[in-house]
Amino acid sequence: MSNGSASKSIDNLKWLLALAVFSAAVIGNSYFSEIAFLYRVLAVVFLFIVGLGILSVTTFGSNALTLMKESRKEIRKVVWPTRMETTQTFLVVFSAIVILCLFFWALESLLSFLTKLVLG
Repeated sequence: MSNGSASKSIDNLKWLLALAVFSAAVIGNSYFSEIAFLYRVLAVVFLFIVGLGILSVTTFGSNALTLMKESRKEIRKVVWPTRMETTQTFLVVFSAIVILCLFFWALESLLSFLTKLVLG
């Protein structure tokens, strides 16, 4: 067995284990319905965190975590608009919407008038 296929089979086992943990959370929540709701919610959240922890050590999970970290760095680089820029953009868009609504209302009125004129 090569190193790549061994790693893939270990990853598959981790996925199955995580699936089993998620299934235990869902099935356990309905099976133990007589237990207080708060304790069931805490148990489900705990099991989902455990399942996500298992998935995070797979190849796919580590790549996903790396992507999230890089995305967070990129979000910090974004230059967000000021309040004034946001207000001005809103006013331009709102004005364009009002003008287009008036245009389409006038067009619809004209076509409606012409239709009544032609059809009697």
